[in-house]
Amino acid sequence: MSEQYGTPPAITVPPFAVISGAQVQHTLRGREPDVVRLVEDTYRLHSEGESVNPPSYFLRFPDRPNARIIALPASIGGGARVDGIKWISSFPDNVRSGIPRASAVLILNDHDTGYPLACLESSIISATRTAAMAASAAAALSRARGSRPTRVGFFGTGLIARYVHTFLTATGWTFDTVGVHDTSADSAAGFRAHLRAAGTGTATATGTRITVHDSPEELIRSSDLVVFATVAPRPHVTTPEWFDHNPLVLHVSLRDLAPEVLLASANVVDDVEHCLKADTSPHLAEQLTGSRDFLTGTLHDVTTGRAVLPADRPVVFSPFGLGVLDLALGKHVYDELTRTGQLHVIDDFFHERHRYG
Repeated sequence: MSEQYGTPPAITVPPFAVISGAQVQHTLRGREPDVVRLVEDTYRLHSEGESVNPPSYFLRFPDRPNARIIALPASIGGGARVDGIKWISSFPDNVRSGIPRASAVLILNDHDTGYPLACLESSIISATRTAAMAASAAAALSRARGSRPTRVGFFGTGLIARYVHTFLTATGWTFDTVGVHDTSADSAAGFRAHLRAAGTGTATATGTRITVHDSPEELIRSSDLVVFATVAPRPHVTTPEWFDHNPLVLHVSLRDLAPEVLLASANVVDDVEHCLKADTSPHLAEQLTGSRDFLTGTLHDVTTGRAVLPADRPVVFSPFGLGVLDLALGKHVYDELTRTGQLHVIDDFFHERHRYG
């Protein structure tokens, strides 16, 4: 048999590692520009067909209708060459008890054997890739429009908003004003304190004014860059006229804007098939109109010149966030910890390592 088919390649069962959130954070902190480049490279691989990214699967619960757990399987080629799945839960009621809404793990699978390589704490990876994606889109869409906003507003003030602000400032953004709005006054005040501690400062210290707005309309009308980072399950911003000043909108949380707002805007997504699912705002707009004509194109279309942004309409970027981004970032963390000898391997995690015992 071996003479006819050749000798099979020598492959072995890889060791299995557990990577904590502290290790993930230590590996990624302070490297925001590198992470943005990694995310952009991964999107490019995806657009060139070097990935497998099937639809996400939503696990929902009749007794907990506002909670869900999402499975994002994916495979990425290029230098990463890894398969895997992110398993991320969203339980909004957690915040009442003072714990984060979202928790997640990421499983990396070996490209050659299919064996799991590692289990990583992934809420940090998820927030990091989301923020990097937002910062990358803000830069690309601003370039396409020919101007960079100097007034930013954050609608929603949780972990994602904090990470988006960090990535914007770490990649060269400066703002004259920072607006904040949240349905929770305590959360808004906490985010304002975080901005000051992070060095955004006060009007007298750095020239940047931080304002907590009482209403959504105030925040939106006073911002040229609006970041939606909420846990809203359905649209709650329904007035297109609030966007008459044609801001750039990073619609990160995907379900804040009514279809009427999108239909009055230029709409950019990261991936059409993924974004127009699960009752996202773009999905609702598709259901309302019966078509996808309201889409201007993907972010890749804009960056390659295949789609042109109008100057006289708001631009809304609605990113679903692909599992390949989590894989690429998780594999980067895994490789860095391996390189520095800090990988925590679980000996004998796989008991049966030989086919015949």
